[in-house]
Amino acid sequence: DIVVLVVAGDDGVMPQTKEAINHAKSANVPIIVAVNKIDKPGVDIDRIKKELTEFEMVPEEWGGDTIYVPVSAKTGQGIEQLLEFIHLQSEILELKADPSSLAKCVVVESRLDKGRGSVMSVLVQEGTLRLGDNIVSGGEFGRVRDMRDDRGAKVKEAGPSKAVEITGLSGIAVAGDLVNVVKDEKTAKQISQMRVNIAREKELAQSSRVSLDDLYNKIAEGDLKELRVVVKADTAGSVEVLTDTLEKLSTSKVVVKVIHGAVGGITENDVTLAIASGAIIVGFNVRPQTNAKKVAEQKGVEIRLYKIIYELSDDIQTAMAGLLAPQEIEKVLGHVEVKEVYNIPRVGTVAGCQVVDGKIVRSNQVRLVRDDVVVYTGKLASLKRFKDDAKEITQGKECGLSIENYNDIKVGDKIESFEIEQVAASLDS
Repeated sequence: DIVVLVVAGDDGVMPQTKEAINHAKSANVPIIVAVNKIDKPGVDIDRIKKELTEFEMVPEEWGGDTIYVPVSAKTGQGIEQLLEFIHLQSEILELKADPSSLAKCVVVESRLDKGRGSVMSVLVQEGTLRLGDNIVSGGEFGRVRDMRDDRGAKVKEAGPSKAVEITGLSGIAVAGDLVNVVKDEKTAKQISQMRVNIAREKELAQSSRVSLDDLYNKIAEGDLKELRVVVKADTAGSVEVLTDTLEKLSTSKVVVKVIHGAVGGITENDVTLAIASGAIIVGFNVRPQTNAKKVAEQKGVEIRLYKIIYELSDDIQTAMAGLLAPQEIEKVLGHVEVKEVYNIPRVGTVAGCQVVDGKIVRSNQVRLVRDDVVVYTGKLASLKRFKDDAKEITQGKECGLSIENYNDIKVGDKIESFEIEQVAASLDS
């Protein structure tokens, strides 16, 4: 209903600020600008106002209609005034909802949780959402089985403007989709199936059966310059942001097209799709399954893994331009599986492991993978063979290890040892 645009007083307008402004304007909602960090010396609020005036956000005192509030998240200065302006704006907009009606919510984020299944963060817009309610979102349906507030406490209901985390949907919801409460399970199933059928018909109507050879021929002839991408990420929100980021990189000469995006690790089906469509696969905070990685290597399908969106964006732009600078190439050295976990006072968590393949090296980086999703990336704090410190341990041997600044290691986790190599990039890479 209202956007609070937070701008750091010391940094000013950044690329992320411009992106947020575009989203707010496309939603056609009022914007209140909170200029943060005013407790820091040298902050020039007028400079921020001048920069934002270029985006048609003229302050009220300069004859415009944009409210600017100087605040400090650190000291609390200006926060009460900001809340007053939000309240005033909501009264002007006459923002009201009927708590007695069937609930309507919007999905803020969704993910798969190993223990809880499909988990959604939703914002209630109308009515009251209750435990046991039958719900529909996109082509998925279910019943609200668990509901928690922003502090993680279990609750039985949530009224208008409340944000809660719920479980019970049959699959992963799409960020931005609506969640509607319906009268019974039968109705929920009917609506879900109808939406699935409509989506399938649209997909079939838009699909074009082009072989990989045809695609290469068109590119060679100059009729088609298209970089096709399969996107896999750890959450539905990440998939949405990555898809939007990649497709916005399109130019008049090269089009970036995301042909498939989904939550979870990279599967063999993803590789098969990439082979059929001549696409590369981009993974964000996920890992390829063993079979998928093997098939990709055999068929020459490129899988690129990232944990920072801007690195992904820069990499794709470089590939599009054909000006490939020297690249950092990740070389996986080996994998270990956690067999036992010990909590040692003043030391932390120590994992008893077995090296499954390759080797694990004390001086190199590691990433902890759980259910094909990267949980943590960092360095080893220790590596031992029995009671002796070790520089590296090879395949088939047992070892004990601990990870710097990380203790949430569980039995069954996979730990991957890797190093980064600087190599000259080629057009074939």
